[in-house]
Amino acid sequence: MPGRTSAQNSAVPRTSRKQSTASVTSSVIPDEGPTTILRTSVCGIFADAQKTTAGHRKLVANLRKIQENCCYEPQARGKKGREDFGEEDFNTEIARCIVRVIPIRKGEGAADRIVRFLGLFLRHASEKDAALAPQPEDDETSIPETPTTRLTSHVLATLLPLLASKDKTVRFRSTQIISHVVNSLDSIDDEYYHLVRAGLVKRVRDKEPMVRVQAVLALSRLAGNDDGDEEDAASDDDDSFGLLERLLEILQHDPSAEVRRSLLLNLPITPTTLPYLLERARDLDSATRRALYSRLLPALGDFRHLSLSMREKLLRWGLRDRDDHVRKATAKLFRERWVEDCLKTQARLEEGAVEEQATINVDALLELLERIDVVNSGVENGVALEAMKEFWDGRPDYREALNFDDSFWDKMSAESAFLCRTFNVHCKEGNYETLMEEKMPEVTKFAFYLQRYANELVENIRRIEAAGAEGEEDTADQEFIIEQLLHIALMLDYSDEVGRRKMFSLLREMLAIPELPDEITKLVVEVLRHVCGIASAGERDFCSVVLEAIAEVHDVLVGDDDMDNESFYSAQSELTETGAKRDKVNKGAAKEEERSEEKAIKEIMINMKCLHIAQCMLQNVEENLQDNLHLVTMLNNLVVPAVRSHEAPIRERGLLCLGLCCLLDKKLAEENLTLFFHCFNKGHDVLQITAIRVLCDILMTHSGLLVESSDPAVQKSVTKIFSKGIKAVNTLEVQFAAVNALCKLMLVNVAQDEDLLKQLVVCYFDPVSKDNAAVRQALSYSLPAYCHSRRENMERMGKVAQSVIHAIIGLEDELEEDEEMVGIGVVCNMLVEWTDARKLIVQDTSNVTWNEAGAKEVKAVNGDIHLDLAEGLLENAMSHNCPKNERKILTSMLSKLYVTSNSTTQKLQTVFDLATEAVDSKISNDAPSRNSIMKFHTALSKAITENSTTEAATKTRESSADGTPDKTVLDVEKAVEERVEPKAGEEGSDEEDTIMQDRVVRLDDGGVKDSILDELLEDEESEM
Repeated sequence: MPGRTSAQNSAVPRTSRKQSTASVTSSVIPDEGPTTILRTSVCGIFADAQKTTAGHRKLVANLRKIQENCCYEPQARGKKGREDFGEEDFNTEIARCIVRVIPIRKGEGAADRIVRFLGLFLRHASEKDAALAPQPEDDETSIPETPTTRLTSHVLATLLPLLASKDKTVRFRSTQIISHVVNSLDSIDDEYYHLVRAGLVKRVRDKEPMVRVQAVLALSRLAGNDDGDEEDAASDDDDSFGLLERLLEILQHDPSAEVRRSLLLNLPITPTTLPYLLERARDLDSATRRALYSRLLPALGDFRHLSLSMREKLLRWGLRDRDDHVRKATAKLFRERWVEDCLKTQARLEEGAVEEQATINVDALLELLERIDVVNSGVENGVALEAMKEFWDGRPDYREALNFDDSFWDKMSAESAFLCRTFNVHCKEGNYETLMEEKMPEVTKFAFYLQRYANELVENIRRIEAAGAEGEEDTADQEFIIEQLLHIALMLDYSDEVGRRKMFSLLREMLAIPELPDEITKLVVEVLRHVCGIASAGERDFCSVVLEAIAEVHDVLVGDDDMDNESFYSAQSELTETGAKRDKVNKGAAKEEERSEEKAIKEIMINMKCLHIAQCMLQNVEENLQDNLHLVTMLNNLVVPAVRSHEAPIRERGLLCLGLCCLLDKKLAEENLTLFFHCFNKGHDVLQITAIRVLCDILMTHSGLLVESSDPAVQKSVTKIFSKGIKAVNTLEVQFAAVNALCKLMLVNVAQDEDLLKQLVVCYFDPVSKDNAAVRQALSYSLPAYCHSRRENMERMGKVAQSVIHAIIGLEDELEEDEEMVGIGVVCNMLVEWTDARKLIVQDTSNVTWNEAGAKEVKAVNGDIHLDLAEGLLENAMSHNCPKNERKILTSMLSKLYVTSNSTTQKLQTVFDLATEAVDSKISNDAPSRNSIMKFHTALSKAITENSTTEAATKTRESSADGTPDKTVLDVEKAVEERVEPKAGEEGSDEEDTIMQDRVVRLDDGGVKDSILDELLEDEESEM
């Protein structure tokens, strides 16, 4: 805001914000000479500019006229009353007005409008000067000197010394004005360019984020002109870096999200900076991530310039972001901007396209799917599924425009198959089943299409196997097409019996094909289960059909192998009969050995294929194992021999199938627990992971196995296995499998061992587990969820808290010099939070009531958990063998505990006695520990007082409701009777006896007891 004229220079310039008295008294404007017409005009323009931005263009034109009068037009001398002003006077007045903005704090709109007005004026004046003095065509490097360039230099010379001010407001405003000037002009003087660059480079290390933001805004503009001359930045500590390298480092490591966001949106987009800019998709600040997807990527141009991996990462990071606004921005980018880029290409290819097709083009959508590689990203849990879900939700025009005619099914590609599958999913989830029935073919016709593509895949696979490596081709696209068709088959309506029978026979034939890939086999089994129906009879038919297919697969593979063996042995006998030479005999022996190896490999493949089909079947049945004869047969003839196999792959898959069978029969699970224990203790890493997962599923399905088991060795073995898995720091996958399984069992209240809970908490803070991010992430969610879900879990955590603290202190003592771990204070705070009863998601029934309106009311939470924890802390701290550092930690926790009068009276009194003993015995010598104990002692005293008052009031209400005289009232009555009854040897008047008898009768009859004290007082007054 411009200051007042020199006639009022003794006054302090006023701002709209209230400033402190000290700052006002320290701001003294020096004498600036007499007031002139030029000063009045310029100040008036700036005063109007600070009010609103609506009239800035007009004010810029007026200020330009004043500049032209001072710089270009010759002054008429000798005229009376005419003052002469030159360019220097004009520049001085402009700088004078700008200086008035410097002390204005951030957030003042008037100051921001002045800065914006200055940038607008300098840009307008530069354009006018360029029009008046055009630059010669043969000289493109030099910058002509104009009044505006000199004005800019004058302003910069005034502001540059202020960049190093001690006042943060002065540094902010000076940096802001310089930044705005740099971004408003196309060029500045070379001398001031280097000065500005050097000054701003220092400000990017400023401790104030608002200063750093303005500095990086200016340097982002200068980064494109950085020529790598390091001598210009010799005064900076990091002069080994160029300007662009400095800004990229700030983009990655600056603690202020606003600074990172400013750089993200203002850095030049080049092949060097692009990877660093796209990294901000993983920024901690949600607004920065949203700015990337909503502003930077749409302005980037055609997305096809990005690499395939980067497209997939950007989609995955954006669509799975925890912030809803980021997810929406990513979905909008995908369904609008990226589709539009593909649409432009299709429009160039189709010259005769109709205008209505300019916004809807299925070929453009198919190209987009190809650009994100749906063959790899369209699998289960792939990002392409989420992207297309958002696409269908936001583009209903494409939903109506799709047409699945015969040509679509005859020439199906991976992209078109994925498009059809996602369309069906959208219709199924969005209740558009009528639209789905209109566009999809009937089941019978669909089955023929599926059969056609399946036959093509099998023929291609057999041809590749016959041709060997020379004829190897990629069948991924064909496999992907069949997978998408099977996903569609899961959503079809099989009420048509003809279509159902056709699909049933087709799936039965496909399942018996040995060359069918595993993923397709899994989907075939799932569709077959869906076609057979959900009834128990349908499940038995399903099992029967699958077992028949397993037998056919086994017979086909074994039959082919027997034929090969017969031809081999016949050829060998022929050689022997003809009396071949010894070298040929040796060669035949080598071939026989090679053939035996091939036979062993072939046998492994046969068993693996059969076990895979059996595994897929077991994952789709729910009936009890003993009630299904087909499952019992499969268990005895296929699964049990596989578990006993000496081949590791067969044994692992057999163990997995046995685990699935155990889920269907509790008795079978109980009999085979020892087997899974043995596999974990003696097996390799993969077998250990399989065993621990199977054990977790069995214990969750049959939760009573641990409780109902009569053998204590079972519980001991389970505890030993999980303890061993938690400590498996050398095999990260095994450790994660054990921790993940144990967390699941604890969350469902199956595992209740306190020692295992302690090991989990210690593992969470142990520096050894820092390299296992999966374990840390699992525990970060599971431990708070475990404690806050049930009161029993929270009590269990309170019981192990002291042992956890003791273990963590031991770990700290064993740390090496280069190792770091979480501080013990953080551990204590987390333990206090995990045992805080106020954080329980489901409160006790006694703490929840319902008012007359039916609304839920939660009473004060019972604080017994923290009282139990405090009791243990005090007892441990007052013991003689407690180390001094541990005692200090334990006592510091006391002041953080939740103490309430709603706790049990006995526990309150017990802990209060312990706290009193701790205060009297002075267990801690340091002031923080003493203050913590005193604070806890005071809270306990207050809670006990409130508790006693509440109990007395409750007893009074209960006695009033029951009609039983309150103890306090009876004491008063007794005192009254003793006072009124005459002593021995004294005679009272008959009138007094009558009065007392009447009074006693009224009391015995349930009279008004509350008035007895008033009557007693009235008797005393009458006697007086």
